[in-house]
Amino acid sequence: MRHRKKGAKLGRSVSHRKALLRNLSKELIKNGKIKTTHPKAKALRPYIEKLITLGRKDTVHARRQAYKKLGDRKLIQILFDHIAPQYIDRNGGYTRIIKLGYRENDSAPLSYIEFVDYEYPEEEEA
Repeated sequence: MRHRKKGAKLGRSVSHRKALLRNLSKELIKNGKIKTTHPKAKALRPYIEKLITLGRKDTVHARRQAYKKLGDRKLIQILFDHIAPQYIDRNGGYTRIIKLGYRENDSAPLSYIEFVDYEYPEEEEA
């Protein structure tokens, strides 16, 4: 019985599921919005919201904890310096999931997951 067990297994082993959530969260931080299946989006939401909560603290320890989850220093910098400050006054609910319908070939339910009220960073000219 699965009583009080949180999180979807998504048909993957533990290590595969961790890698999937890590990769999805990296792409979401890079792009601000990603298209994926609905169950993956629902599994990603608590993972990324905890990272944003760490970003709101903006301490060395919080950066180290976020690095343990993401493993990319540039993304940590984007998360802590650009994304998290936009949500200082918001008490949770940093992401939204928008259902898109079903994929053509396998009828998997698709969704967008995106940051709420997200302002994209200005592109710097090199």
